[in-house]
Amino acid sequence: MKFVDEVRTYVKAGDGGHGAVAFRREKFIERGGPSGGDGGNGGSVVFVADPQLTTLLDFRYQQHHRARSGENGMGSDCNGRASEDMILKVPTGTLIRDANTSELLADLSDPGQRFVAAKGGRGGLGNMNFATSTRQTPRFAQEGTKGEERTLLLELKLLADVGLLGFPNAGKSTLVSRVSRARPKVADYPFTTLVPNLGMVQYKDNLSFVMADIPGLIEGASEGVGLGHQFLRHVERCKVLIHLIDLGAEVEGRDPVGDYEILNRELEKYSAELAKKPQVVAPNKLDLPDARARLEGFTAAMRERGFAVFPVSTATGEGLQALLDVTAEVLFTGRTDKLHVEPPEKPARKVALGKEQAKQAPAAKAPDRKAASKQAPAAKTPARKAVVKKAAAKKVPAKKAAAKKVPVRKAAAAKQAPAKKAASKKAVAKKAAAKKAPAKKAPAKQAAAKSARVKGRRS
Repeated sequence: MKFVDEVRTYVKAGDGGHGAVAFRREKFIERGGPSGGDGGNGGSVVFVADPQLTTLLDFRYQQHHRARSGENGMGSDCNGRASEDMILKVPTGTLIRDANTSELLADLSDPGQRFVAAKGGRGGLGNMNFATSTRQTPRFAQEGTKGEERTLLLELKLLADVGLLGFPNAGKSTLVSRVSRARPKVADYPFTTLVPNLGMVQYKDNLSFVMADIPGLIEGASEGVGLGHQFLRHVERCKVLIHLIDLGAEVEGRDPVGDYEILNRELEKYSAELAKKPQVVAPNKLDLPDARARLEGFTAAMRERGFAVFPVSTATGEGLQALLDVTAEVLFTGRTDKLHVEPPEKPARKVALGKEQAKQAPAAKAPDRKAASKQAPAAKTPARKAVVKKAAAKKVPAKKAAAKKVPVRKAAAAKQAPAKKAASKKAVAKKAAAKKAPAKKAPAKQAAAKSARVKGRRS
């Protein structure tokens, strides 16, 4: 059966029947009066959500739907028959929009939910309803109203609790066939899955959930590459997303970490809300020879991003129970603790940063010292002046001590002076002595003169 998830359709409700104009003509009733009956109501067009349907294929081939009109009224007080409503069954999860304004009219997300898309016309009243005491023979009746008509857009969003995302041939269909009774087409070539598939997963304690298998995404899907991202609407209602990463992608020239980043970019381009949903990272194909060697690098890369990894092998069934356990925990309890891990510390980067800081430290200190030396003289506050005076007073003895040390330096220089300088010094000393000599002789002459005078007096 062909899968159709978006159609355009035209609906027209039935018109109401006209009222009748009639009078009673009976043998034994004189002046019987008006007896025209009312017209019947037209049928409405009603959409009903049916959980047994999974496609809008019926609306692809029959795009016009018209309900029957009501019957006209008749004589002898006979009313026209109302028409039945036209019931159109659609899959559960169908969105109904107005084709002209794109306004969302209804979201049939619950089984049995009904929506009246076009209301039928009301039947007109016959002339028997207009008879009064002053107007006993009305010769007119009321016409029925027209039924509504409109063009609608039907968009299907499958109701699933868990959605599978991944590149083509990543093992999504195999996983659905392993955990449910669904039997989607499984083959070893890209784009095997062309339409979404649903599978009912029976979990523990009589719990169950619906898993949706979405066709593979590739880089550029938001721009129409491959099958495009038109099928992502079917996982918008999902509460949990499972990213199946192909560990055998290196054989085809792809990187598992790159595949994960590409998937997230495509999700963000389609819908920001879809990208924020809880994600379970599940690297697949552990049964391949080199897959376990690639798993270590992929796990380390995901750990740096803060995500836990749940490796599986859909071919052998390895790791599927752990994957279902963590998915059910997020789905039924809302806890996402097991989906995230603490990123590891990075000491190598810290050491590198320390060396750079050590190189930059002297350059940073030099301007500070220069700035301090420049700012010191500019200080004009009284407290600053007092500090400067005290510092100058403390430096004065140091200058005196330097002055005392000058003769020592002169003596050292005198010792090293040549002999000529020493001779000149001796000559200077002799001249000084010669000048002092007459001063010493003068007292001797005076003494002799005094003694002579004394002798003269005595004689």
